[in-house]
Parts: sequence; C-alpha cells; structure tokens
Amino acid sequence: MKVLFAAAEAHPFIKTGGLADVIGALPKALKSAGVDVRVIIPKYRGIPEKFTSQMEHITEVYVPLGWRNQYCGIERLVYEGIPVYFVDNEYYFGRDGIYGYMDDGERFAFYNRAVLECLEAIDFQPDVLHCHDWHAAVIPMLLQGHYRHNPFYSNIRTVFTIHNLLYQGVFPYEVLGELLGLNSSYFGGVEYYGGINFMKGGIVYSDHVTTVSPTYAEEIRTPYYGYGLEGLLTSRADHLTGIVNGIDTKSYNPATDPQIFSRYRSNLAKKTENKLGLQQELGLPVAPYIPMVAMVTRLVDSKGLDLLTRVLDELLYYDDVQFVMLGTGDEVYERWFREAALRYPTKLSAQILFNDALSRKIYAASDLFLMPSKFEPCGISQLLALRYGSIPVVRETGGLNDTVHAYDEETGTGNGFTFKDYNAHDMMFTLRRALSFYSKPEHWKKVTKNAFSGDYSWNVSAQQYIDIYEDITE
Repeated sequence: MKVLFAAAEAHPFIKTGGLADVIGALPKALKSAGVDVRVIIPKYRGIPEKFTSQMEHITEVYVPLGWRNQYCGIERLVYEGIPVYFVDNEYYFGRDGIYGYMDDGERFAFYNRAVLECLEAIDFQPDVLHCHDWHAAVIPMLLQGHYRHNPFYSNIRTVFTIHNLLYQGVFPYEVLGELLGLNSSYFGGVEYYGGINFMKGGIVYSDHVTTVSPTYAEEIRTPYYGYGLEGLLTSRADHLTGIVNGIDTKSYNPATDPQIFSRYRSNLAKKTENKLGLQQELGLPVAPYIPMVAMVTRLVDSKGLDLLTRVLDELLYYDDVQFVMLGTGDEVYERWFREAALRYPTKLSAQILFNDALSRKIYAASDLFLMPSKFEPCGISQLLALRYGSIPVVRETGGLNDTVHAYDEETGTGNGFTFKDYNAHDMMFTLRRALSFYSKPEHWKKVTKNAFSGDYSWNVSAQQYIDIYEDITE
C-alpha cells in the first residue's frame, strides 16, 4: 500500500496547531504497519535552516494555474524514515507565516495542483492520496477534472480528513476557472453562497471522508457544528468515519523526556518534583501540597475562555490552588490573563507565549488540566496531559468526549472529570469536584493510575485508516 499525505503543515518543520502534530506522527505509525507513506507540504520561509540545509532538490515542474504556468521546485528530505517532499515557490510560500494572506485562494490552488502535477516527476504512484483540511481539499476534484484520463492517475483513490470544519477555505467564484481551470459543471460540488468552498470540494469528490473523533463525526452533521455543511455531511454519512487522533508516545514520554525537571513513569512523588521545579521557575510559592491547574491553549473563544474569565477570580480568591496558563491568541484574553496575574501573583502564572519545552514542564508538573472547549474536533492536549498524569477536566464535546471519561468513585473507573453544558458554573462545579478528589489520596491514586495506563498512541487509529485505504482500493 502506497499513500501520500498532502497537508499545509507538518511537525517538526512548520506548525500552527494540531494538524501539524497529526502529519508528523500518523505516517510513522502507518510505516510501522507496513505502509509506504510519504508526505508533501509547501516549502515555507519559516522552516528552520537545520531542515532546509538537508533538503535535496529532486526535480522541477511547471504547474498550470489558469492561463499561467508557475514554477514549482520539489525538494526532498527523509525524516525519521518518512520521505517528505516540499513544494518550492518563493512567490507563494517565501513569506512570513503560513495563512492569512489575501491571495490564500491562489496560493493553495497552486499547492493542490502542484501535488498532482509532480507525482510522475518524483516517480511515486500512490494508491491513496490522503488530503488534510481545506488547504489540500480540492486535490480530489482536480484529480477528477484534469488527470483521470492519464493511466498514471486512473487508479489513485482519495481520502479527505476534516481536522476543523470551522475553517473551510471560501473564495470568489472566479477561482474555479481562472485558477483551478475547471468549467462550470464542477461549480455545484464547491458552491457556497455564490463563491467556492475548498472544504466542500474535498467532501464531495473524495472516495472517503474522515474526521478526528467519532463524536465530532456526529456533531458536524448538526447545524450548530456543521457551519453550513451539515446537510452535505449527512448525505455522505455512509462514507464518513470518525477516528480519534493519537500522539507521538515516543516523543511525549515522561520516562524519557529531557525537557522536564524529573523523569518518571507513573510515580506521583517523582511527578511532584516537576511541580516544585515549575513553581520555582515561574515564581510561584514552592508548595507540593497545593493543587496546580493548567491550560496550554490558543487564547480564543472556542477554547472556552469566556467561561474561565467569568469564574477564575472566584476560584483564585476562595480556593487554595495555583493556576498556570500558557498560550497566545486574542489580545483581549492576553490582556485579561496578564492583569489577573497581577491581581493574584502567588496563585496565577500567565505565560503569554508559545514554548514547547515549557509546555512539557507544565504537563509534567500540573495535577489537573482544564479544557472547557466550546467545540474540540479531537484535541491533542488532553492526550498529552493523560500521558503525563495530569488529570483532564473537560467539556463533553468532540474528541474530549471520546478520550476523557468521568471518574466514578464507586467503581474507581474513569481518567478525568467532565461536564456537559457550556456553562461557567457547571465548569466550576466540576473543577472543584476534581480538586476535592485531589485531597483524597485513595481516589487520586486510582484516577492517575487510570490516566497513566491508557494507550494514547497512533497504533489503533493507524489500523483504522489502513482499513479505509484497503476498502476504497479494492
């Protein structure tokens, strides 16, 4: 089985969110299962020199983009056994940042066409093109419209994965003909309020659609979560599968992680040494008995920060607790947490930045990990928290609902604490319930044991993807 992953980002080369983590980790699990898997992403200016200096120039092609033929260089680098191809065009990708430009429609139209155009040149004929999120979503449609007549492409099948339906890639109607080179017969497959919707094209034209958790696969077929595509997704329900993300358990391993203060497997005393080290580093009172609650997140509404800002003052004023926040995002939230840290200097540390080493220290040091998300397609942070024995407190949505199960003091089962309604006081009640169990060692040992014993690897999920690949290529 030969599979090519097409995506806009991949860890460790370039990353803005969970998509990059998936593209960095899932191919390794597939390779371990015997799949010849490769990855192709744009070559951005922001890729570190330690990687660009190792890239080998393979070939160059000229990509039809409307009335133009645009240069496309193909660079190659083998990373941890996975061949990774980089689409090189300085005009489109030699910029600061990845997204957010006025010509993103043109930039990613070029990338989608380049992926297909380079296959013969790199001498790789995949059985499956696995396309991820809107940035690679029109590859299945382009394959149908421009390449099926060519015997090289005639048997290639496509899988499209929705990582976050909120971001769909909506552009003017003119992109269809002027950039994608497709006639009006394809408009129905991408039409969205008079414009074209890349995400819709991926859903319509791919052989199978997946998303990143079973619960999210159900949620996106409802108006609240479907963002206008719920009807289409319902019509494709027989070809829609939710598969939970995993994490790279080799990289994220508290027993070997060189970034944390004290390595451990499931020893709570060793884990506490990480709390003491982080308290000292962040200037909080060094006290092993004080429960530490953490968030590592983008500071945006969808992460439930409007709930937290309503009740955090109450928690910090009345409860014996420390709260550590790491992340960047909306200015209003960045300012709110900076000001809150001034109000509670001995209880709140607001780290308004992104730092991978610090995030690992926080996972290892914290006792509870808060994720009150409005929606969460899968979520990686709760899996990392569980891996490091930080007990999640989450809202029952998307992948949080599939991976975090409420602790039951009667049976001793469950690996976290959950609440259903998007309500600040429900969140506060659940967080305080979790804190009450922290002070009961017999229960805290059970819930942390459950967290440590979970399998958060990609192994099971990788096999589910292989089953889909085999099904569509029969």
